[in-house]
Amino acid sequence: MKENYKEFSESAHAHLPSESGGALARGSSLLALRQYIHRSRLDSIMAGGETSWISDYFDDTAKETREFDSFSEVGDEDDKDANAVSVDQILPDDLLERILAYLPIASIFRAGCVCKRWHEIVTSERFLWNLSYVLPQKPWYFMFTSSDEPIGYAYDPILRKWYSIELPCIENSNWFITSSCGLVCFIDNDSRSQLCVCNPITRIFRKLEEPPGLKYSDYGALAMSVNRVSHIYSVAIIKSKQVPGNFFSWDISIHVYNSEKMTWVTTLTEVMTGWRGGDESVICNGVLYFLVYSTGVGQAEHRHNLIAYNISTLSHCSLSNSFIPVPCPLTCGRLMNLKEKLVMVGGIGKPDRPDIIKGIGIWVLNDRKWDEIARMPHKFFQGFGEFDDVFASSGTDDIIYIQSYGAPALLTFDMNLKQWKWSQKCPVTKKFPLQLFTGFCFEPRLEIAP
Repeated sequence: MKENYKEFSESAHAHLPSESGGALARGSSLLALRQYIHRSRLDSIMAGGETSWISDYFDDTAKETREFDSFSEVGDEDDKDANAVSVDQILPDDLLERILAYLPIASIFRAGCVCKRWHEIVTSERFLWNLSYVLPQKPWYFMFTSSDEPIGYAYDPILRKWYSIELPCIENSNWFITSSCGLVCFIDNDSRSQLCVCNPITRIFRKLEEPPGLKYSDYGALAMSVNRVSHIYSVAIIKSKQVPGNFFSWDISIHVYNSEKMTWVTTLTEVMTGWRGGDESVICNGVLYFLVYSTGVGQAEHRHNLIAYNISTLSHCSLSNSFIPVPCPLTCGRLMNLKEKLVMVGGIGKPDRPDIIKGIGIWVLNDRKWDEIARMPHKFFQGFGEFDDVFASSGTDDIIYIQSYGAPALLTFDMNLKQWKWSQKCPVTKKFPLQLFTGFCFEPRLEIAP
């Protein structure tokens, strides 16, 4: 793993923003370290305020070099060398490791360019081990900017910058994607057989064996859960296929992969009447939640319903008995795990036209009851322009991202502060009217591998 991470860290600077490492390296002093950390913290503080939608370019090396030079000139010229104190003499490796571990991910990469010692520290096994005990980083959001190729930009909410990164394994943006604790899982949208788990920061990946069950299903949903201590992960796939000749009846099957045993288990197969599976699912505290959609039979109050299935106990209760009603008529729903709490972001349908969106709400599930957390203010709702009945939304930790399919606009909601805020503008422009955008969020981590 060390070699893979080192190889990535050496190549990552072509994509991540460059800092003025030379100015720091010239004086490997305690003052340089304080200036470097002060700069990283200043970026984070400045990111807290609302900024205009202006492209953020990364070619500010010259300006930062002058800033570091001006700090270095404090004091008399004759006393400069006498006052310089070497970090190598003051800070032992373990203390320096702990300091660097609390920097944002992008700043850690920049730190590796400061000097040889810092590079060896941030690429060491012990440094990666220390990262496991640091609070999680704020989640990044990767926005696909092409429908045909899996290319795009990742947004860092701490430094409020977009980075160009490459995703391994995935072939196009319409694949199913899920993430948990630094890992991202992809599965193709056609045969549901090409499955890959990767760390998008280090680009280390593992291809999983083909899941059991029907090779071709009409609908599929993908969910993932990673244990933060052991890094053992589970992947769940819900396949849904129409019973031949009967539109109202659907075969539902659930398949679960365990990374420790490296095996798939089919935990449930059932025929549901009046409901079909879809593409929204998530795992929270060992429970698999997924949305099902009405097929128009019976007296369904809403077009959507939520199913809770306990994969930790592999319970075999009927799915129809596990229904949890949604809080209101929805145009669409997006499920996410925020600190082991199930959160849903939903498009709220009009009473007389439930297929027409009138707003967006956020709810948290407590037991079997939905608590409304927030509704998107009208000024933000209007800001999407070509807003449709459906949208992309995902989140982790305390951050929720919402993105219109019709434009590269990205809105964030902070669950702690109850604050809505636009991200910095993504460095891409819409090339043609029907161009679509989508994306997913993930937690940037260096120490975890599939």
